[in-house]
Amino acid sequence: MPATRGDLVFEDHFDGSSLDLSVWSPYYLPHWSSRTTSAASYTLDDSCITLSIPTGQGLWCEGDHKPDLRVSGIQSGNYAGPVGSTVGQQPYREGLVVQEEQEPFWGWTPYGGYVELSARAEISPRSMVSLWMVGLEDQPERCGEICVMEVFGDAIVPGGSTGVGMGLKQLRDPILPQDFEVVPLPIDLRDFHSYAVQWVPGEATFFVDGAAIRTCAGAPSYPMQLMLAVFDFPDRSLGDDAHLVPSFTVDHIRGWNIAEELVA
Repeated sequence: MPATRGDLVFEDHFDGSSLDLSVWSPYYLPHWSSRTTSAASYTLDDSCITLSIPTGQGLWCEGDHKPDLRVSGIQSGNYAGPVGSTVGQQPYREGLVVQEEQEPFWGWTPYGGYVELSARAEISPRSMVSLWMVGLEDQPERCGEICVMEVFGDAIVPGGSTGVGMGLKQLRDPILPQDFEVVPLPIDLRDFHSYAVQWVPGEATFFVDGAAIRTCAGAPSYPMQLMLAVFDFPDRSLGDDAHLVPSFTVDHIRGWNIAEELVA
């Protein structure tokens, strides 16, 4: 099934001298920790953004989040309540409370359409990269996820295939189906590839390099923000790998609105 696009409504080639802070927040869910401890490590060069995790970067939510993880991510929105509140996007356990108050931030928060990422990555079996979209959680039930791509390093067969995860994740949305699958594809993650979703309320179709891979019924019908990150899980270490620096290099992100024929 070919992709169907409307008008181009968003485009970031990361070709400026600094990140566009009207669109992106360079902190990973900072309300559960702080801006200081959730700040992304990234560079802008050659019309690309490269997210990375240097060897000296600390743990995110150290001592509380299990398993241990380190992360560099940017996101196009953020919403949480006051300090001590349990209101916040993507809590990782019951009873989690806001540690640092954040101003509500809405950069680019699409409501349907076609979203495309062009990216490459260097990861090991202890790391992963992902582009996912989550509800704003301005209402508690608006919390589901559309995962455009998710790759763990241990899902890569050198010279063979890469397991690309894609689909819907229910999280705490009472009506969103859980429909997520890791699909082995004959691609090398170290090369640039395009990953995309065609999303209309009630359906999401996922593409890699322009080819439709799978379709999920029951897609969310509320606005979502983009989350783009590289992760490192020290507990997945195989021994002599602490010196490795996982990275996620993005050439562009583009968004089109819903084509008229898909709305009719």
